[in-house]
This record gives sequence, C-alpha cells and structure tokens, in this order.
Amino acid sequence: MTARPVVLITGASSGIGAALARVFAAHGHDLALVALPDPQLDVLADQIAAAARVRPITLPFDLTQYDVGARIAERLAAHGAEPAFVVNCAGFGLVGAAAELDPAEQLAMVDLNVRALTDLSLRFVDSLKRHRGGLLNVASVSAFLPGPGMAVYNATKTFVLSFSEALHRELKPGVRVTALCSGPVPTRFQTRAGIRAALPRALACSPEFVAQEAFAGLMAGQRLVVPGAGNKILRHLLPLIPRVVLLPGKLWAMRFAMRQPAQRAPTFFRRVLR
Repeated sequence: MTARPVVLITGASSGIGAALARVFAAHGHDLALVALPDPQLDVLADQIAAAARVRPITLPFDLTQYDVGARIAERLAAHGAEPAFVVNCAGFGLVGAAAELDPAEQLAMVDLNVRALTDLSLRFVDSLKRHRGGLLNVASVSAFLPGPGMAVYNATKTFVLSFSEALHRELKPGVRVTALCSGPVPTRFQTRAGIRAALPRALACSPEFVAQEAFAGLMAGQRLVVPGAGNKILRHLLPLIPRVVLLPGKLWAMRFAMRQPAQRAPTFFRRVLR
C-alpha cells in the first residue's frame, strides 16, 4: 500500500510554523503538525480541517528528546503517511551573555535548533525523493553574523544555513532544499528569547508574509529565501562591515533590547504576544 504524502511541519502551533501550515493547506497539501503539547495545535488542526476538509495529523512531541525522530516516523507510519516535504520551523533563542545564561537551556537550544533539525532533514530523504518533494529549514538573518548577546542562537542558525545550502547541492535535482532567513517576526519567539524592545520597522515582517515567501521560494527550488527588502539589503551589507565594528554594535543592540520594557512595544506587537 502506498503511503499518503504529507507535509511534516515542526513548531507548528504558532508563529511562522502555523502560517506555513495554512499556506501548504491552502495549496492542497495534507499535513502532519509537530509541536510541544499545546491546545493551539488542535485549534489549528481544526481550523485547517474546516477549510481543507482533511484534518492534519497532530504530533505533540518535545523535539529536544533524543528518540523523537524515530517516534515521529513510527506515528506517521501508523497513519499510513510519509513526508513529501519536511519543514523544520521549531526553534528558540535566548538573549544574554553565554557564560551567564543557563547552560542546560543553551544545550536544549542546540538540541532543538541543530540536532533535531538535522535528524528530521536526513531521516526522510528517501520519501522526499520518492515524492520529488522538498526540505525547508528555517534559519534567520542572524545566520549571517556572530551574535554577542545571542552567541549560541546565532551559531545554531549559521549551522542551519550552511547545512541547508550544502544539502541543496547534494540532493538536487530530486529534492528541493531551501533555507529561510527571515528577519524579526512578531511571534512568541521574542518572549521566549527575552527580547523586550519593539521590532525594527524596516526589518519586521508578518508571519503570513514570511510563510508565503518561503513557500514560493521552496516550490521554485530556491537555495535561499530572505523575506522583505530591508532584510535583503541587510544580508548584503553585513559582510561589508568590519567585525571590529559589527561585534560591539551587535552586543549593544542586544543589551538595549533586553532593557526596553515590553509595554513600549507597538500595539500590534503587544497583541501578538498576549
């Protein structure tokens, strides 16, 4: 019996992950949604079922657990499904000096942002090839520079970018591989990271816009997607700035972001965080 092709999306309960789920569903794809146990995961699945008539498979897993890739594969097989596309969107960041932040939380960040992403990127390559599908890995514009104040987070996103660009070459032409490098997006990520300042208007994009750009880029086989004109400009400017200027500036920006009270954020940002 042929397995049913689905789009496996991690970090799907909110933010960019939820927006990507809606975009894929709107284009007729069946979904398997992975997130930490959260009522929002079932709410999203019900909303998609109401619009698309096929309820996504919901997989409430903690991706920092070392056996989770095998458990996801087993659950999909039990549903008679296999990935045609894998979207690795789950991730988190922390703001602060690396030597002062909780080491366990930072290692959990590496487990989620790097190890789990690598596992799910490689585990389903055969099924991606069978369906001539694709892999979308969510990195960040932070991948283009070291990050004093977010040292581990930036390093994980640099890994995601490098890894994805290499797979883009290795797996072509049968599998599309795209790295999504978005700028700041008003989601729960900022709360988790400890960022309290308002997002820069020139760089901020909505989750819906980012998801549309990412979907179009993946389907077109693009190696890299950087949504928003401001972020595209920033990507090309960063290599031109000497590290002796860039690194202190980045550290100052992170310290400023941590000091700003959340109530000073624009109304739209406060509404998303509640």
